[in-house]
Amino acid sequence: MPESNPFNEDFCSYLEYHLTRTFANSEDITINRLWCDGITMPFIDSQISKQNVNNTKCVITNAWIGYDGQQEYEMTINFGLIALGNYNNGISLISSLPNNESTGWIKLDVNKRTIALQLN
Repeated sequence: MPESNPFNEDFCSYLEYHLTRTFANSEDITINRLWCDGITMPFIDSQISKQNVNNTKCVITNAWIGYDGQQEYEMTINFGLIALGNYNNGISLISSLPNNESTGWIKLDVNKRTIALQLN
């Protein structure tokens, strides 16, 4: 995909640190000690095409999360209206990330090793 795609390495890197800050802000001790040590680009390039994102309203990829940041999780990033608008206009997705003061935009299952995020 061209560099102008909003779902890119810069976004993945920013999201990695944003998630770690969000975990740290949680009052839940099983979450506030977690950290994220990387988010991969999807293995199938067509998954991040505008057409696919508009149809599915999500991107599925992998992240490394845990107390040591090394457990592989399946990550589903769901796009809200702001994120979809940004995506369609080639604008960074960083501005569509919810505030890291709350974990309400994250659904984490440590047993199944899945995480779902809801962008604005």
